[in-house]
Amino acid sequence: MPRCAVSDETDAAAPPLCEKLLGVMQSEKHPAKVAKMFDSVAPRYEIITDLISLGQDRRWRRAATAALHAQPGDLVLDVAAGTGASSAVLARTGAEVCALDISPGMVAVGHHDHPDIDFVVGDAQSLPFADETFDAVTVSFGLRNMPDPQRVLAELARVTKPGGRLVICELSTPPWRVLQFAHHIWIGRVMPLIARLSSNPASYRYLTESIVDWPGPTTIAEWAAAAGWRHISFKRLTGGIVTLHWGNR
Repeated sequence: MPRCAVSDETDAAAPPLCEKLLGVMQSEKHPAKVAKMFDSVAPRYEIITDLISLGQDRRWRRAATAALHAQPGDLVLDVAAGTGASSAVLARTGAEVCALDISPGMVAVGHHDHPDIDFVVGDAQSLPFADETFDAVTVSFGLRNMPDPQRVLAELARVTKPGGRLVICELSTPPWRVLQFAHHIWIGRVMPLIARLSSNPASYRYLTESIVDWPGPTTIAEWAAAAGWRHISFKRLTGGIVTLHWGNR
């Protein structure tokens, strides 16, 4: 059995069906809709991401991997892994990577591009793994797409071994006014033009809105602390358009 094999243990702890449905209705980020959106952009997702970030996404993923301090033989969970760009960087450390994403389309592309990595279709709000399974967990550019990011942080804490490490790499808004103006122009004018190259340009309008609505790093730190993470800190990258968060279980 793979070390990151899914577990039935979380099913018993899942909330009643009616509570789940209520949460879905209250949220604009319906998991099924998010999955369908990413399914539609999966074939060209990495190309568009590279263009939108001007190639900086590779640097950000390397920074997240360095902050995770993964060691050879560690079992690492990469949540919202998409087509496996972050997972592939993590795998080069010698760690065993389990890549989870809610989009079957993304996972299918990931399986094809990275056959040596274990991919799992799953919801980060109800991770299909037993308690204290992983040595480290990480999310790159996906937490802001979750209907309940605080629940995701709690789930990540549940499946992480005591002393294990969390790293979140997420798009953010620069704290400085001049950069805020440039950032606004980029995501409001330039990104939509590049997104026309994708199979579903409307999906990138949603992604733009999710960046604008995402709270600042101190709020994310408070969420992580409430979820059971300790020694939480963060660092702004590329003028603050990306923020790296980390902590320990």
